[in-house]
Amino acid sequence: MSRTQPPAPSTPAQRRIQARRSGVHGKGVFAVQDIAEGEVLIEYTGEIISWQQAQDRHPHDPLQPNHTFYFHVDEDRVIDANFGGNSSRWINHSCNPNCYTDEREGRIFITALRNIAAGEELNYDYGLMLEERYTARLKAEYPCYCGAANCRGTLLAPKRGWRPPMPETAQPTPRKGPNA
Repeated sequence: MSRTQPPAPSTPAQRRIQARRSGVHGKGVFAVQDIAEGEVLIEYTGEIISWQQAQDRHPHDPLQPNHTFYFHVDEDRVIDANFGGNSSRWINHSCNPNCYTDEREGRIFITALRNIAAGEELNYDYGLMLEERYTARLKAEYPCYCGAANCRGTLLAPKRGWRPPMPETAQPTPRKGPNA
């Protein structure tokens, strides 16, 4: 499947990927079969709402206030996968990801950054960015559990010089965000 073509609506994602318990964190999404680099795996779906609506809904779970299913689309819109979302909301973060997010006309697609073997957990770098100063305490509120050799220890992306991992030809997209 070409990197420029989203999956056909009649192609169920369950044939290639499956959500289940993750050793990284909570639930995760795993390849059920080998996946080729550049293959579009799934669209990040949910209710498209304004940032103000996202703020009004936050937090979904008061016991885990920084865990949401929000994905920043642009300055006006966010996808809330807690409402109408699919298994893409369970894809975990990694500082050394095997997928990336690709925004196309306001839609977010998860695409294989490299070849992925059957049984491997899918992940992408959330690259969360917050306006406030990054303190050790703030970074600790967004812990990373990926275990990669280059792990930042936090889901927060560095404020300067950071770009999400993706093919050279792709453009970076806004990141999944915890709270606008």
